[in-house]
Amino acid sequence: MRQLLLITCCTLLLTGCLGMPAGMQPVQPFELPRYLGQWYEVARLDHSFERGLSRVSADYSLQANGQVQVVNRGYDAASGRWREAVGKAYFVASSDQGYLKVSFFGPFYGSYVIFELDQQDYRYAFVAGPNRDYLWLLARTPQVSPALRERFVAVARAHGFATEQLIWVEQP
Repeated sequence: MRQLLLITCCTLLLTGCLGMPAGMQPVQPFELPRYLGQWYEVARLDHSFERGLSRVSADYSLQANGQVQVVNRGYDAASGRWREAVGKAYFVASSDQGYLKVSFFGPFYGSYVIFELDQQDYRYAFVAGPNRDYLWLLARTPQVSPALRERFVAVARAHGFATEQLIWVEQP
């Protein structure tokens, strides 16, 4: 009985961050080859692993084994250094759905839910994590139009995110 409880707890711990905020749907259709490449972080909700970083970018590349390599990079002005984290991502459901699991820490994965995407040109993406504590606006350029910023805030607010707490990332 104890072993079953331990296995259940470990399973919940390892998969517990793969959900998505209630009422949210990942984009579909989704085309990974069009999503690969460099993205700039335009806005985010604060969390410890990016706290204090500016000039944040993410680079997605397909590896030979089918996994997506994720390289997040940001400048820490307090230390005067660049910080980088390398992770891996896999689809949670199907490859035509913008719903992935991402890991930067061994066997621990978190949700990466693309809930809005410029379907025509893949120029911007609205991304959430497993709950409403994680939110990003990513774009192919370091700056976006005021109209896109306003749309991001309106859509995120409609999904229940604390948009008054958004950090607008300093980019060059």
